[in-house]
Amino acid sequence: MGFTMTEKIYASHSKSGNAQAGEIVILTPDVVLLNDTSGSITVGQLNQMGVQELYDSEKVVLVADHFSPPKDVTSAESIGLLRGFGKKYGIKNFYESGRYGIEHALLPELGKVGPGGLIFGADSHTCTAGALNACGVGFGSTDLAGVIATGELWVKVPASIRVDMIGKPGRFVTGKDIILSLIAQIGVDGALNAALEFGGPGLANLNVDERMAIANMAVEAGADTCVFECDEQVLSYVAQTGWSLRDPVTPDHDAVYLERREIDLDRLQPLVAVPPSPANGTPLSSVTDVTVHQVYIGNCANGTMTDLRQAAQILKGQTISPEVRVIVVPATSAIYQQAAREGLLEIFAAAGAGVSLPTCGACFGGHMGILAAGETAISTTNRNFRGRMGHADSKVYLANAWVAAAAAITGKIIDPAAIATTAGRECA
Repeated sequence: MGFTMTEKIYASHSKSGNAQAGEIVILTPDVVLLNDTSGSITVGQLNQMGVQELYDSEKVVLVADHFSPPKDVTSAESIGLLRGFGKKYGIKNFYESGRYGIEHALLPELGKVGPGGLIFGADSHTCTAGALNACGVGFGSTDLAGVIATGELWVKVPASIRVDMIGKPGRFVTGKDIILSLIAQIGVDGALNAALEFGGPGLANLNVDERMAIANMAVEAGADTCVFECDEQVLSYVAQTGWSLRDPVTPDHDAVYLERREIDLDRLQPLVAVPPSPANGTPLSSVTDVTVHQVYIGNCANGTMTDLRQAAQILKGQTISPEVRVIVVPATSAIYQQAAREGLLEIFAAAGAGVSLPTCGACFGGHMGILAAGETAISTTNRNFRGRMGHADSKVYLANAWVAAAAAITGKIIDPAAIATTAGRECA
């Protein structure tokens, strides 16, 4: 009996050197990630435990991104607590969103994520690491206090669901549409207590940014983690970031899966997740006469250069509807700077959009883009539950950057082909 990629990554980080689905194993991760919301709880737990020295401060990464820049005194104090914790224990890896970015986009840039790696984070979207042939697992803040103190944690090895992609995405179809399609098929609990493993010949037609968009929302299908097969695109990416801790993993030909699924990329069309669930992926052509008040392009996996270029293709030379506010959020400082070099920020500003520093901000209803009662947003973010981005009587539709940008111009959700005759994958 062979092993899945998830089992192999867990085994390489386990005390016993073995890991099979259903087993409880003791794992030591390569990276432990805390942010400015989860971090305060972890710091409090470490204080209660009386911890004087961390297991390995080099493995701990602190990122202030949820409430950075601070919106009030409480959030400023939370970030200050995280910074003070880092200084107390000699943690060198401390980042604020104005200097570097949103945690799940930032870690790959810093060379903290790569093939064969294992990342524990006190944030559910730590699964984004899966795009780079790694496993990212979200845990509670108290669990991570134990990991930071001892270097290890008891974990149940998940069984895996295999997802093979075939074909090539058509015009205006992105990684966002692929994951919305999968969640629509299996539901928000379709991968509960399991891992999603992605591969197949269609993978070659998706760049790393698009894979991150898919991996980011594995948790929206209920998955514990996810992992993509490694290829030349991934190896080229990590060669530039400096990752060298682990080797790539591949599934055995006789690996055992809970189930197998196939996604034909040729047959996909742009989807919109209708509120109040990410599982409500609906063909764009069926979502009509929806007026939007806010367009949000950004988040940890959809504030990439790929997303910004797509949005710019639609907005270039256009004027945003005066009835719509548009917020564009590059995921990291490096992405912000590259977008500036390419002239994308100028395009956004000329069209009437606001460009923010990297921040989680409005994605989780924290700040910098909150919705009022009765308002509707179309967003490239990952959740659209009731009240997710503001008032309980607001609504959020999830879509890719092309679709979101098109709505900015008309004030309604429409096919981006109606705005841009030349934009699309062939121009990306």
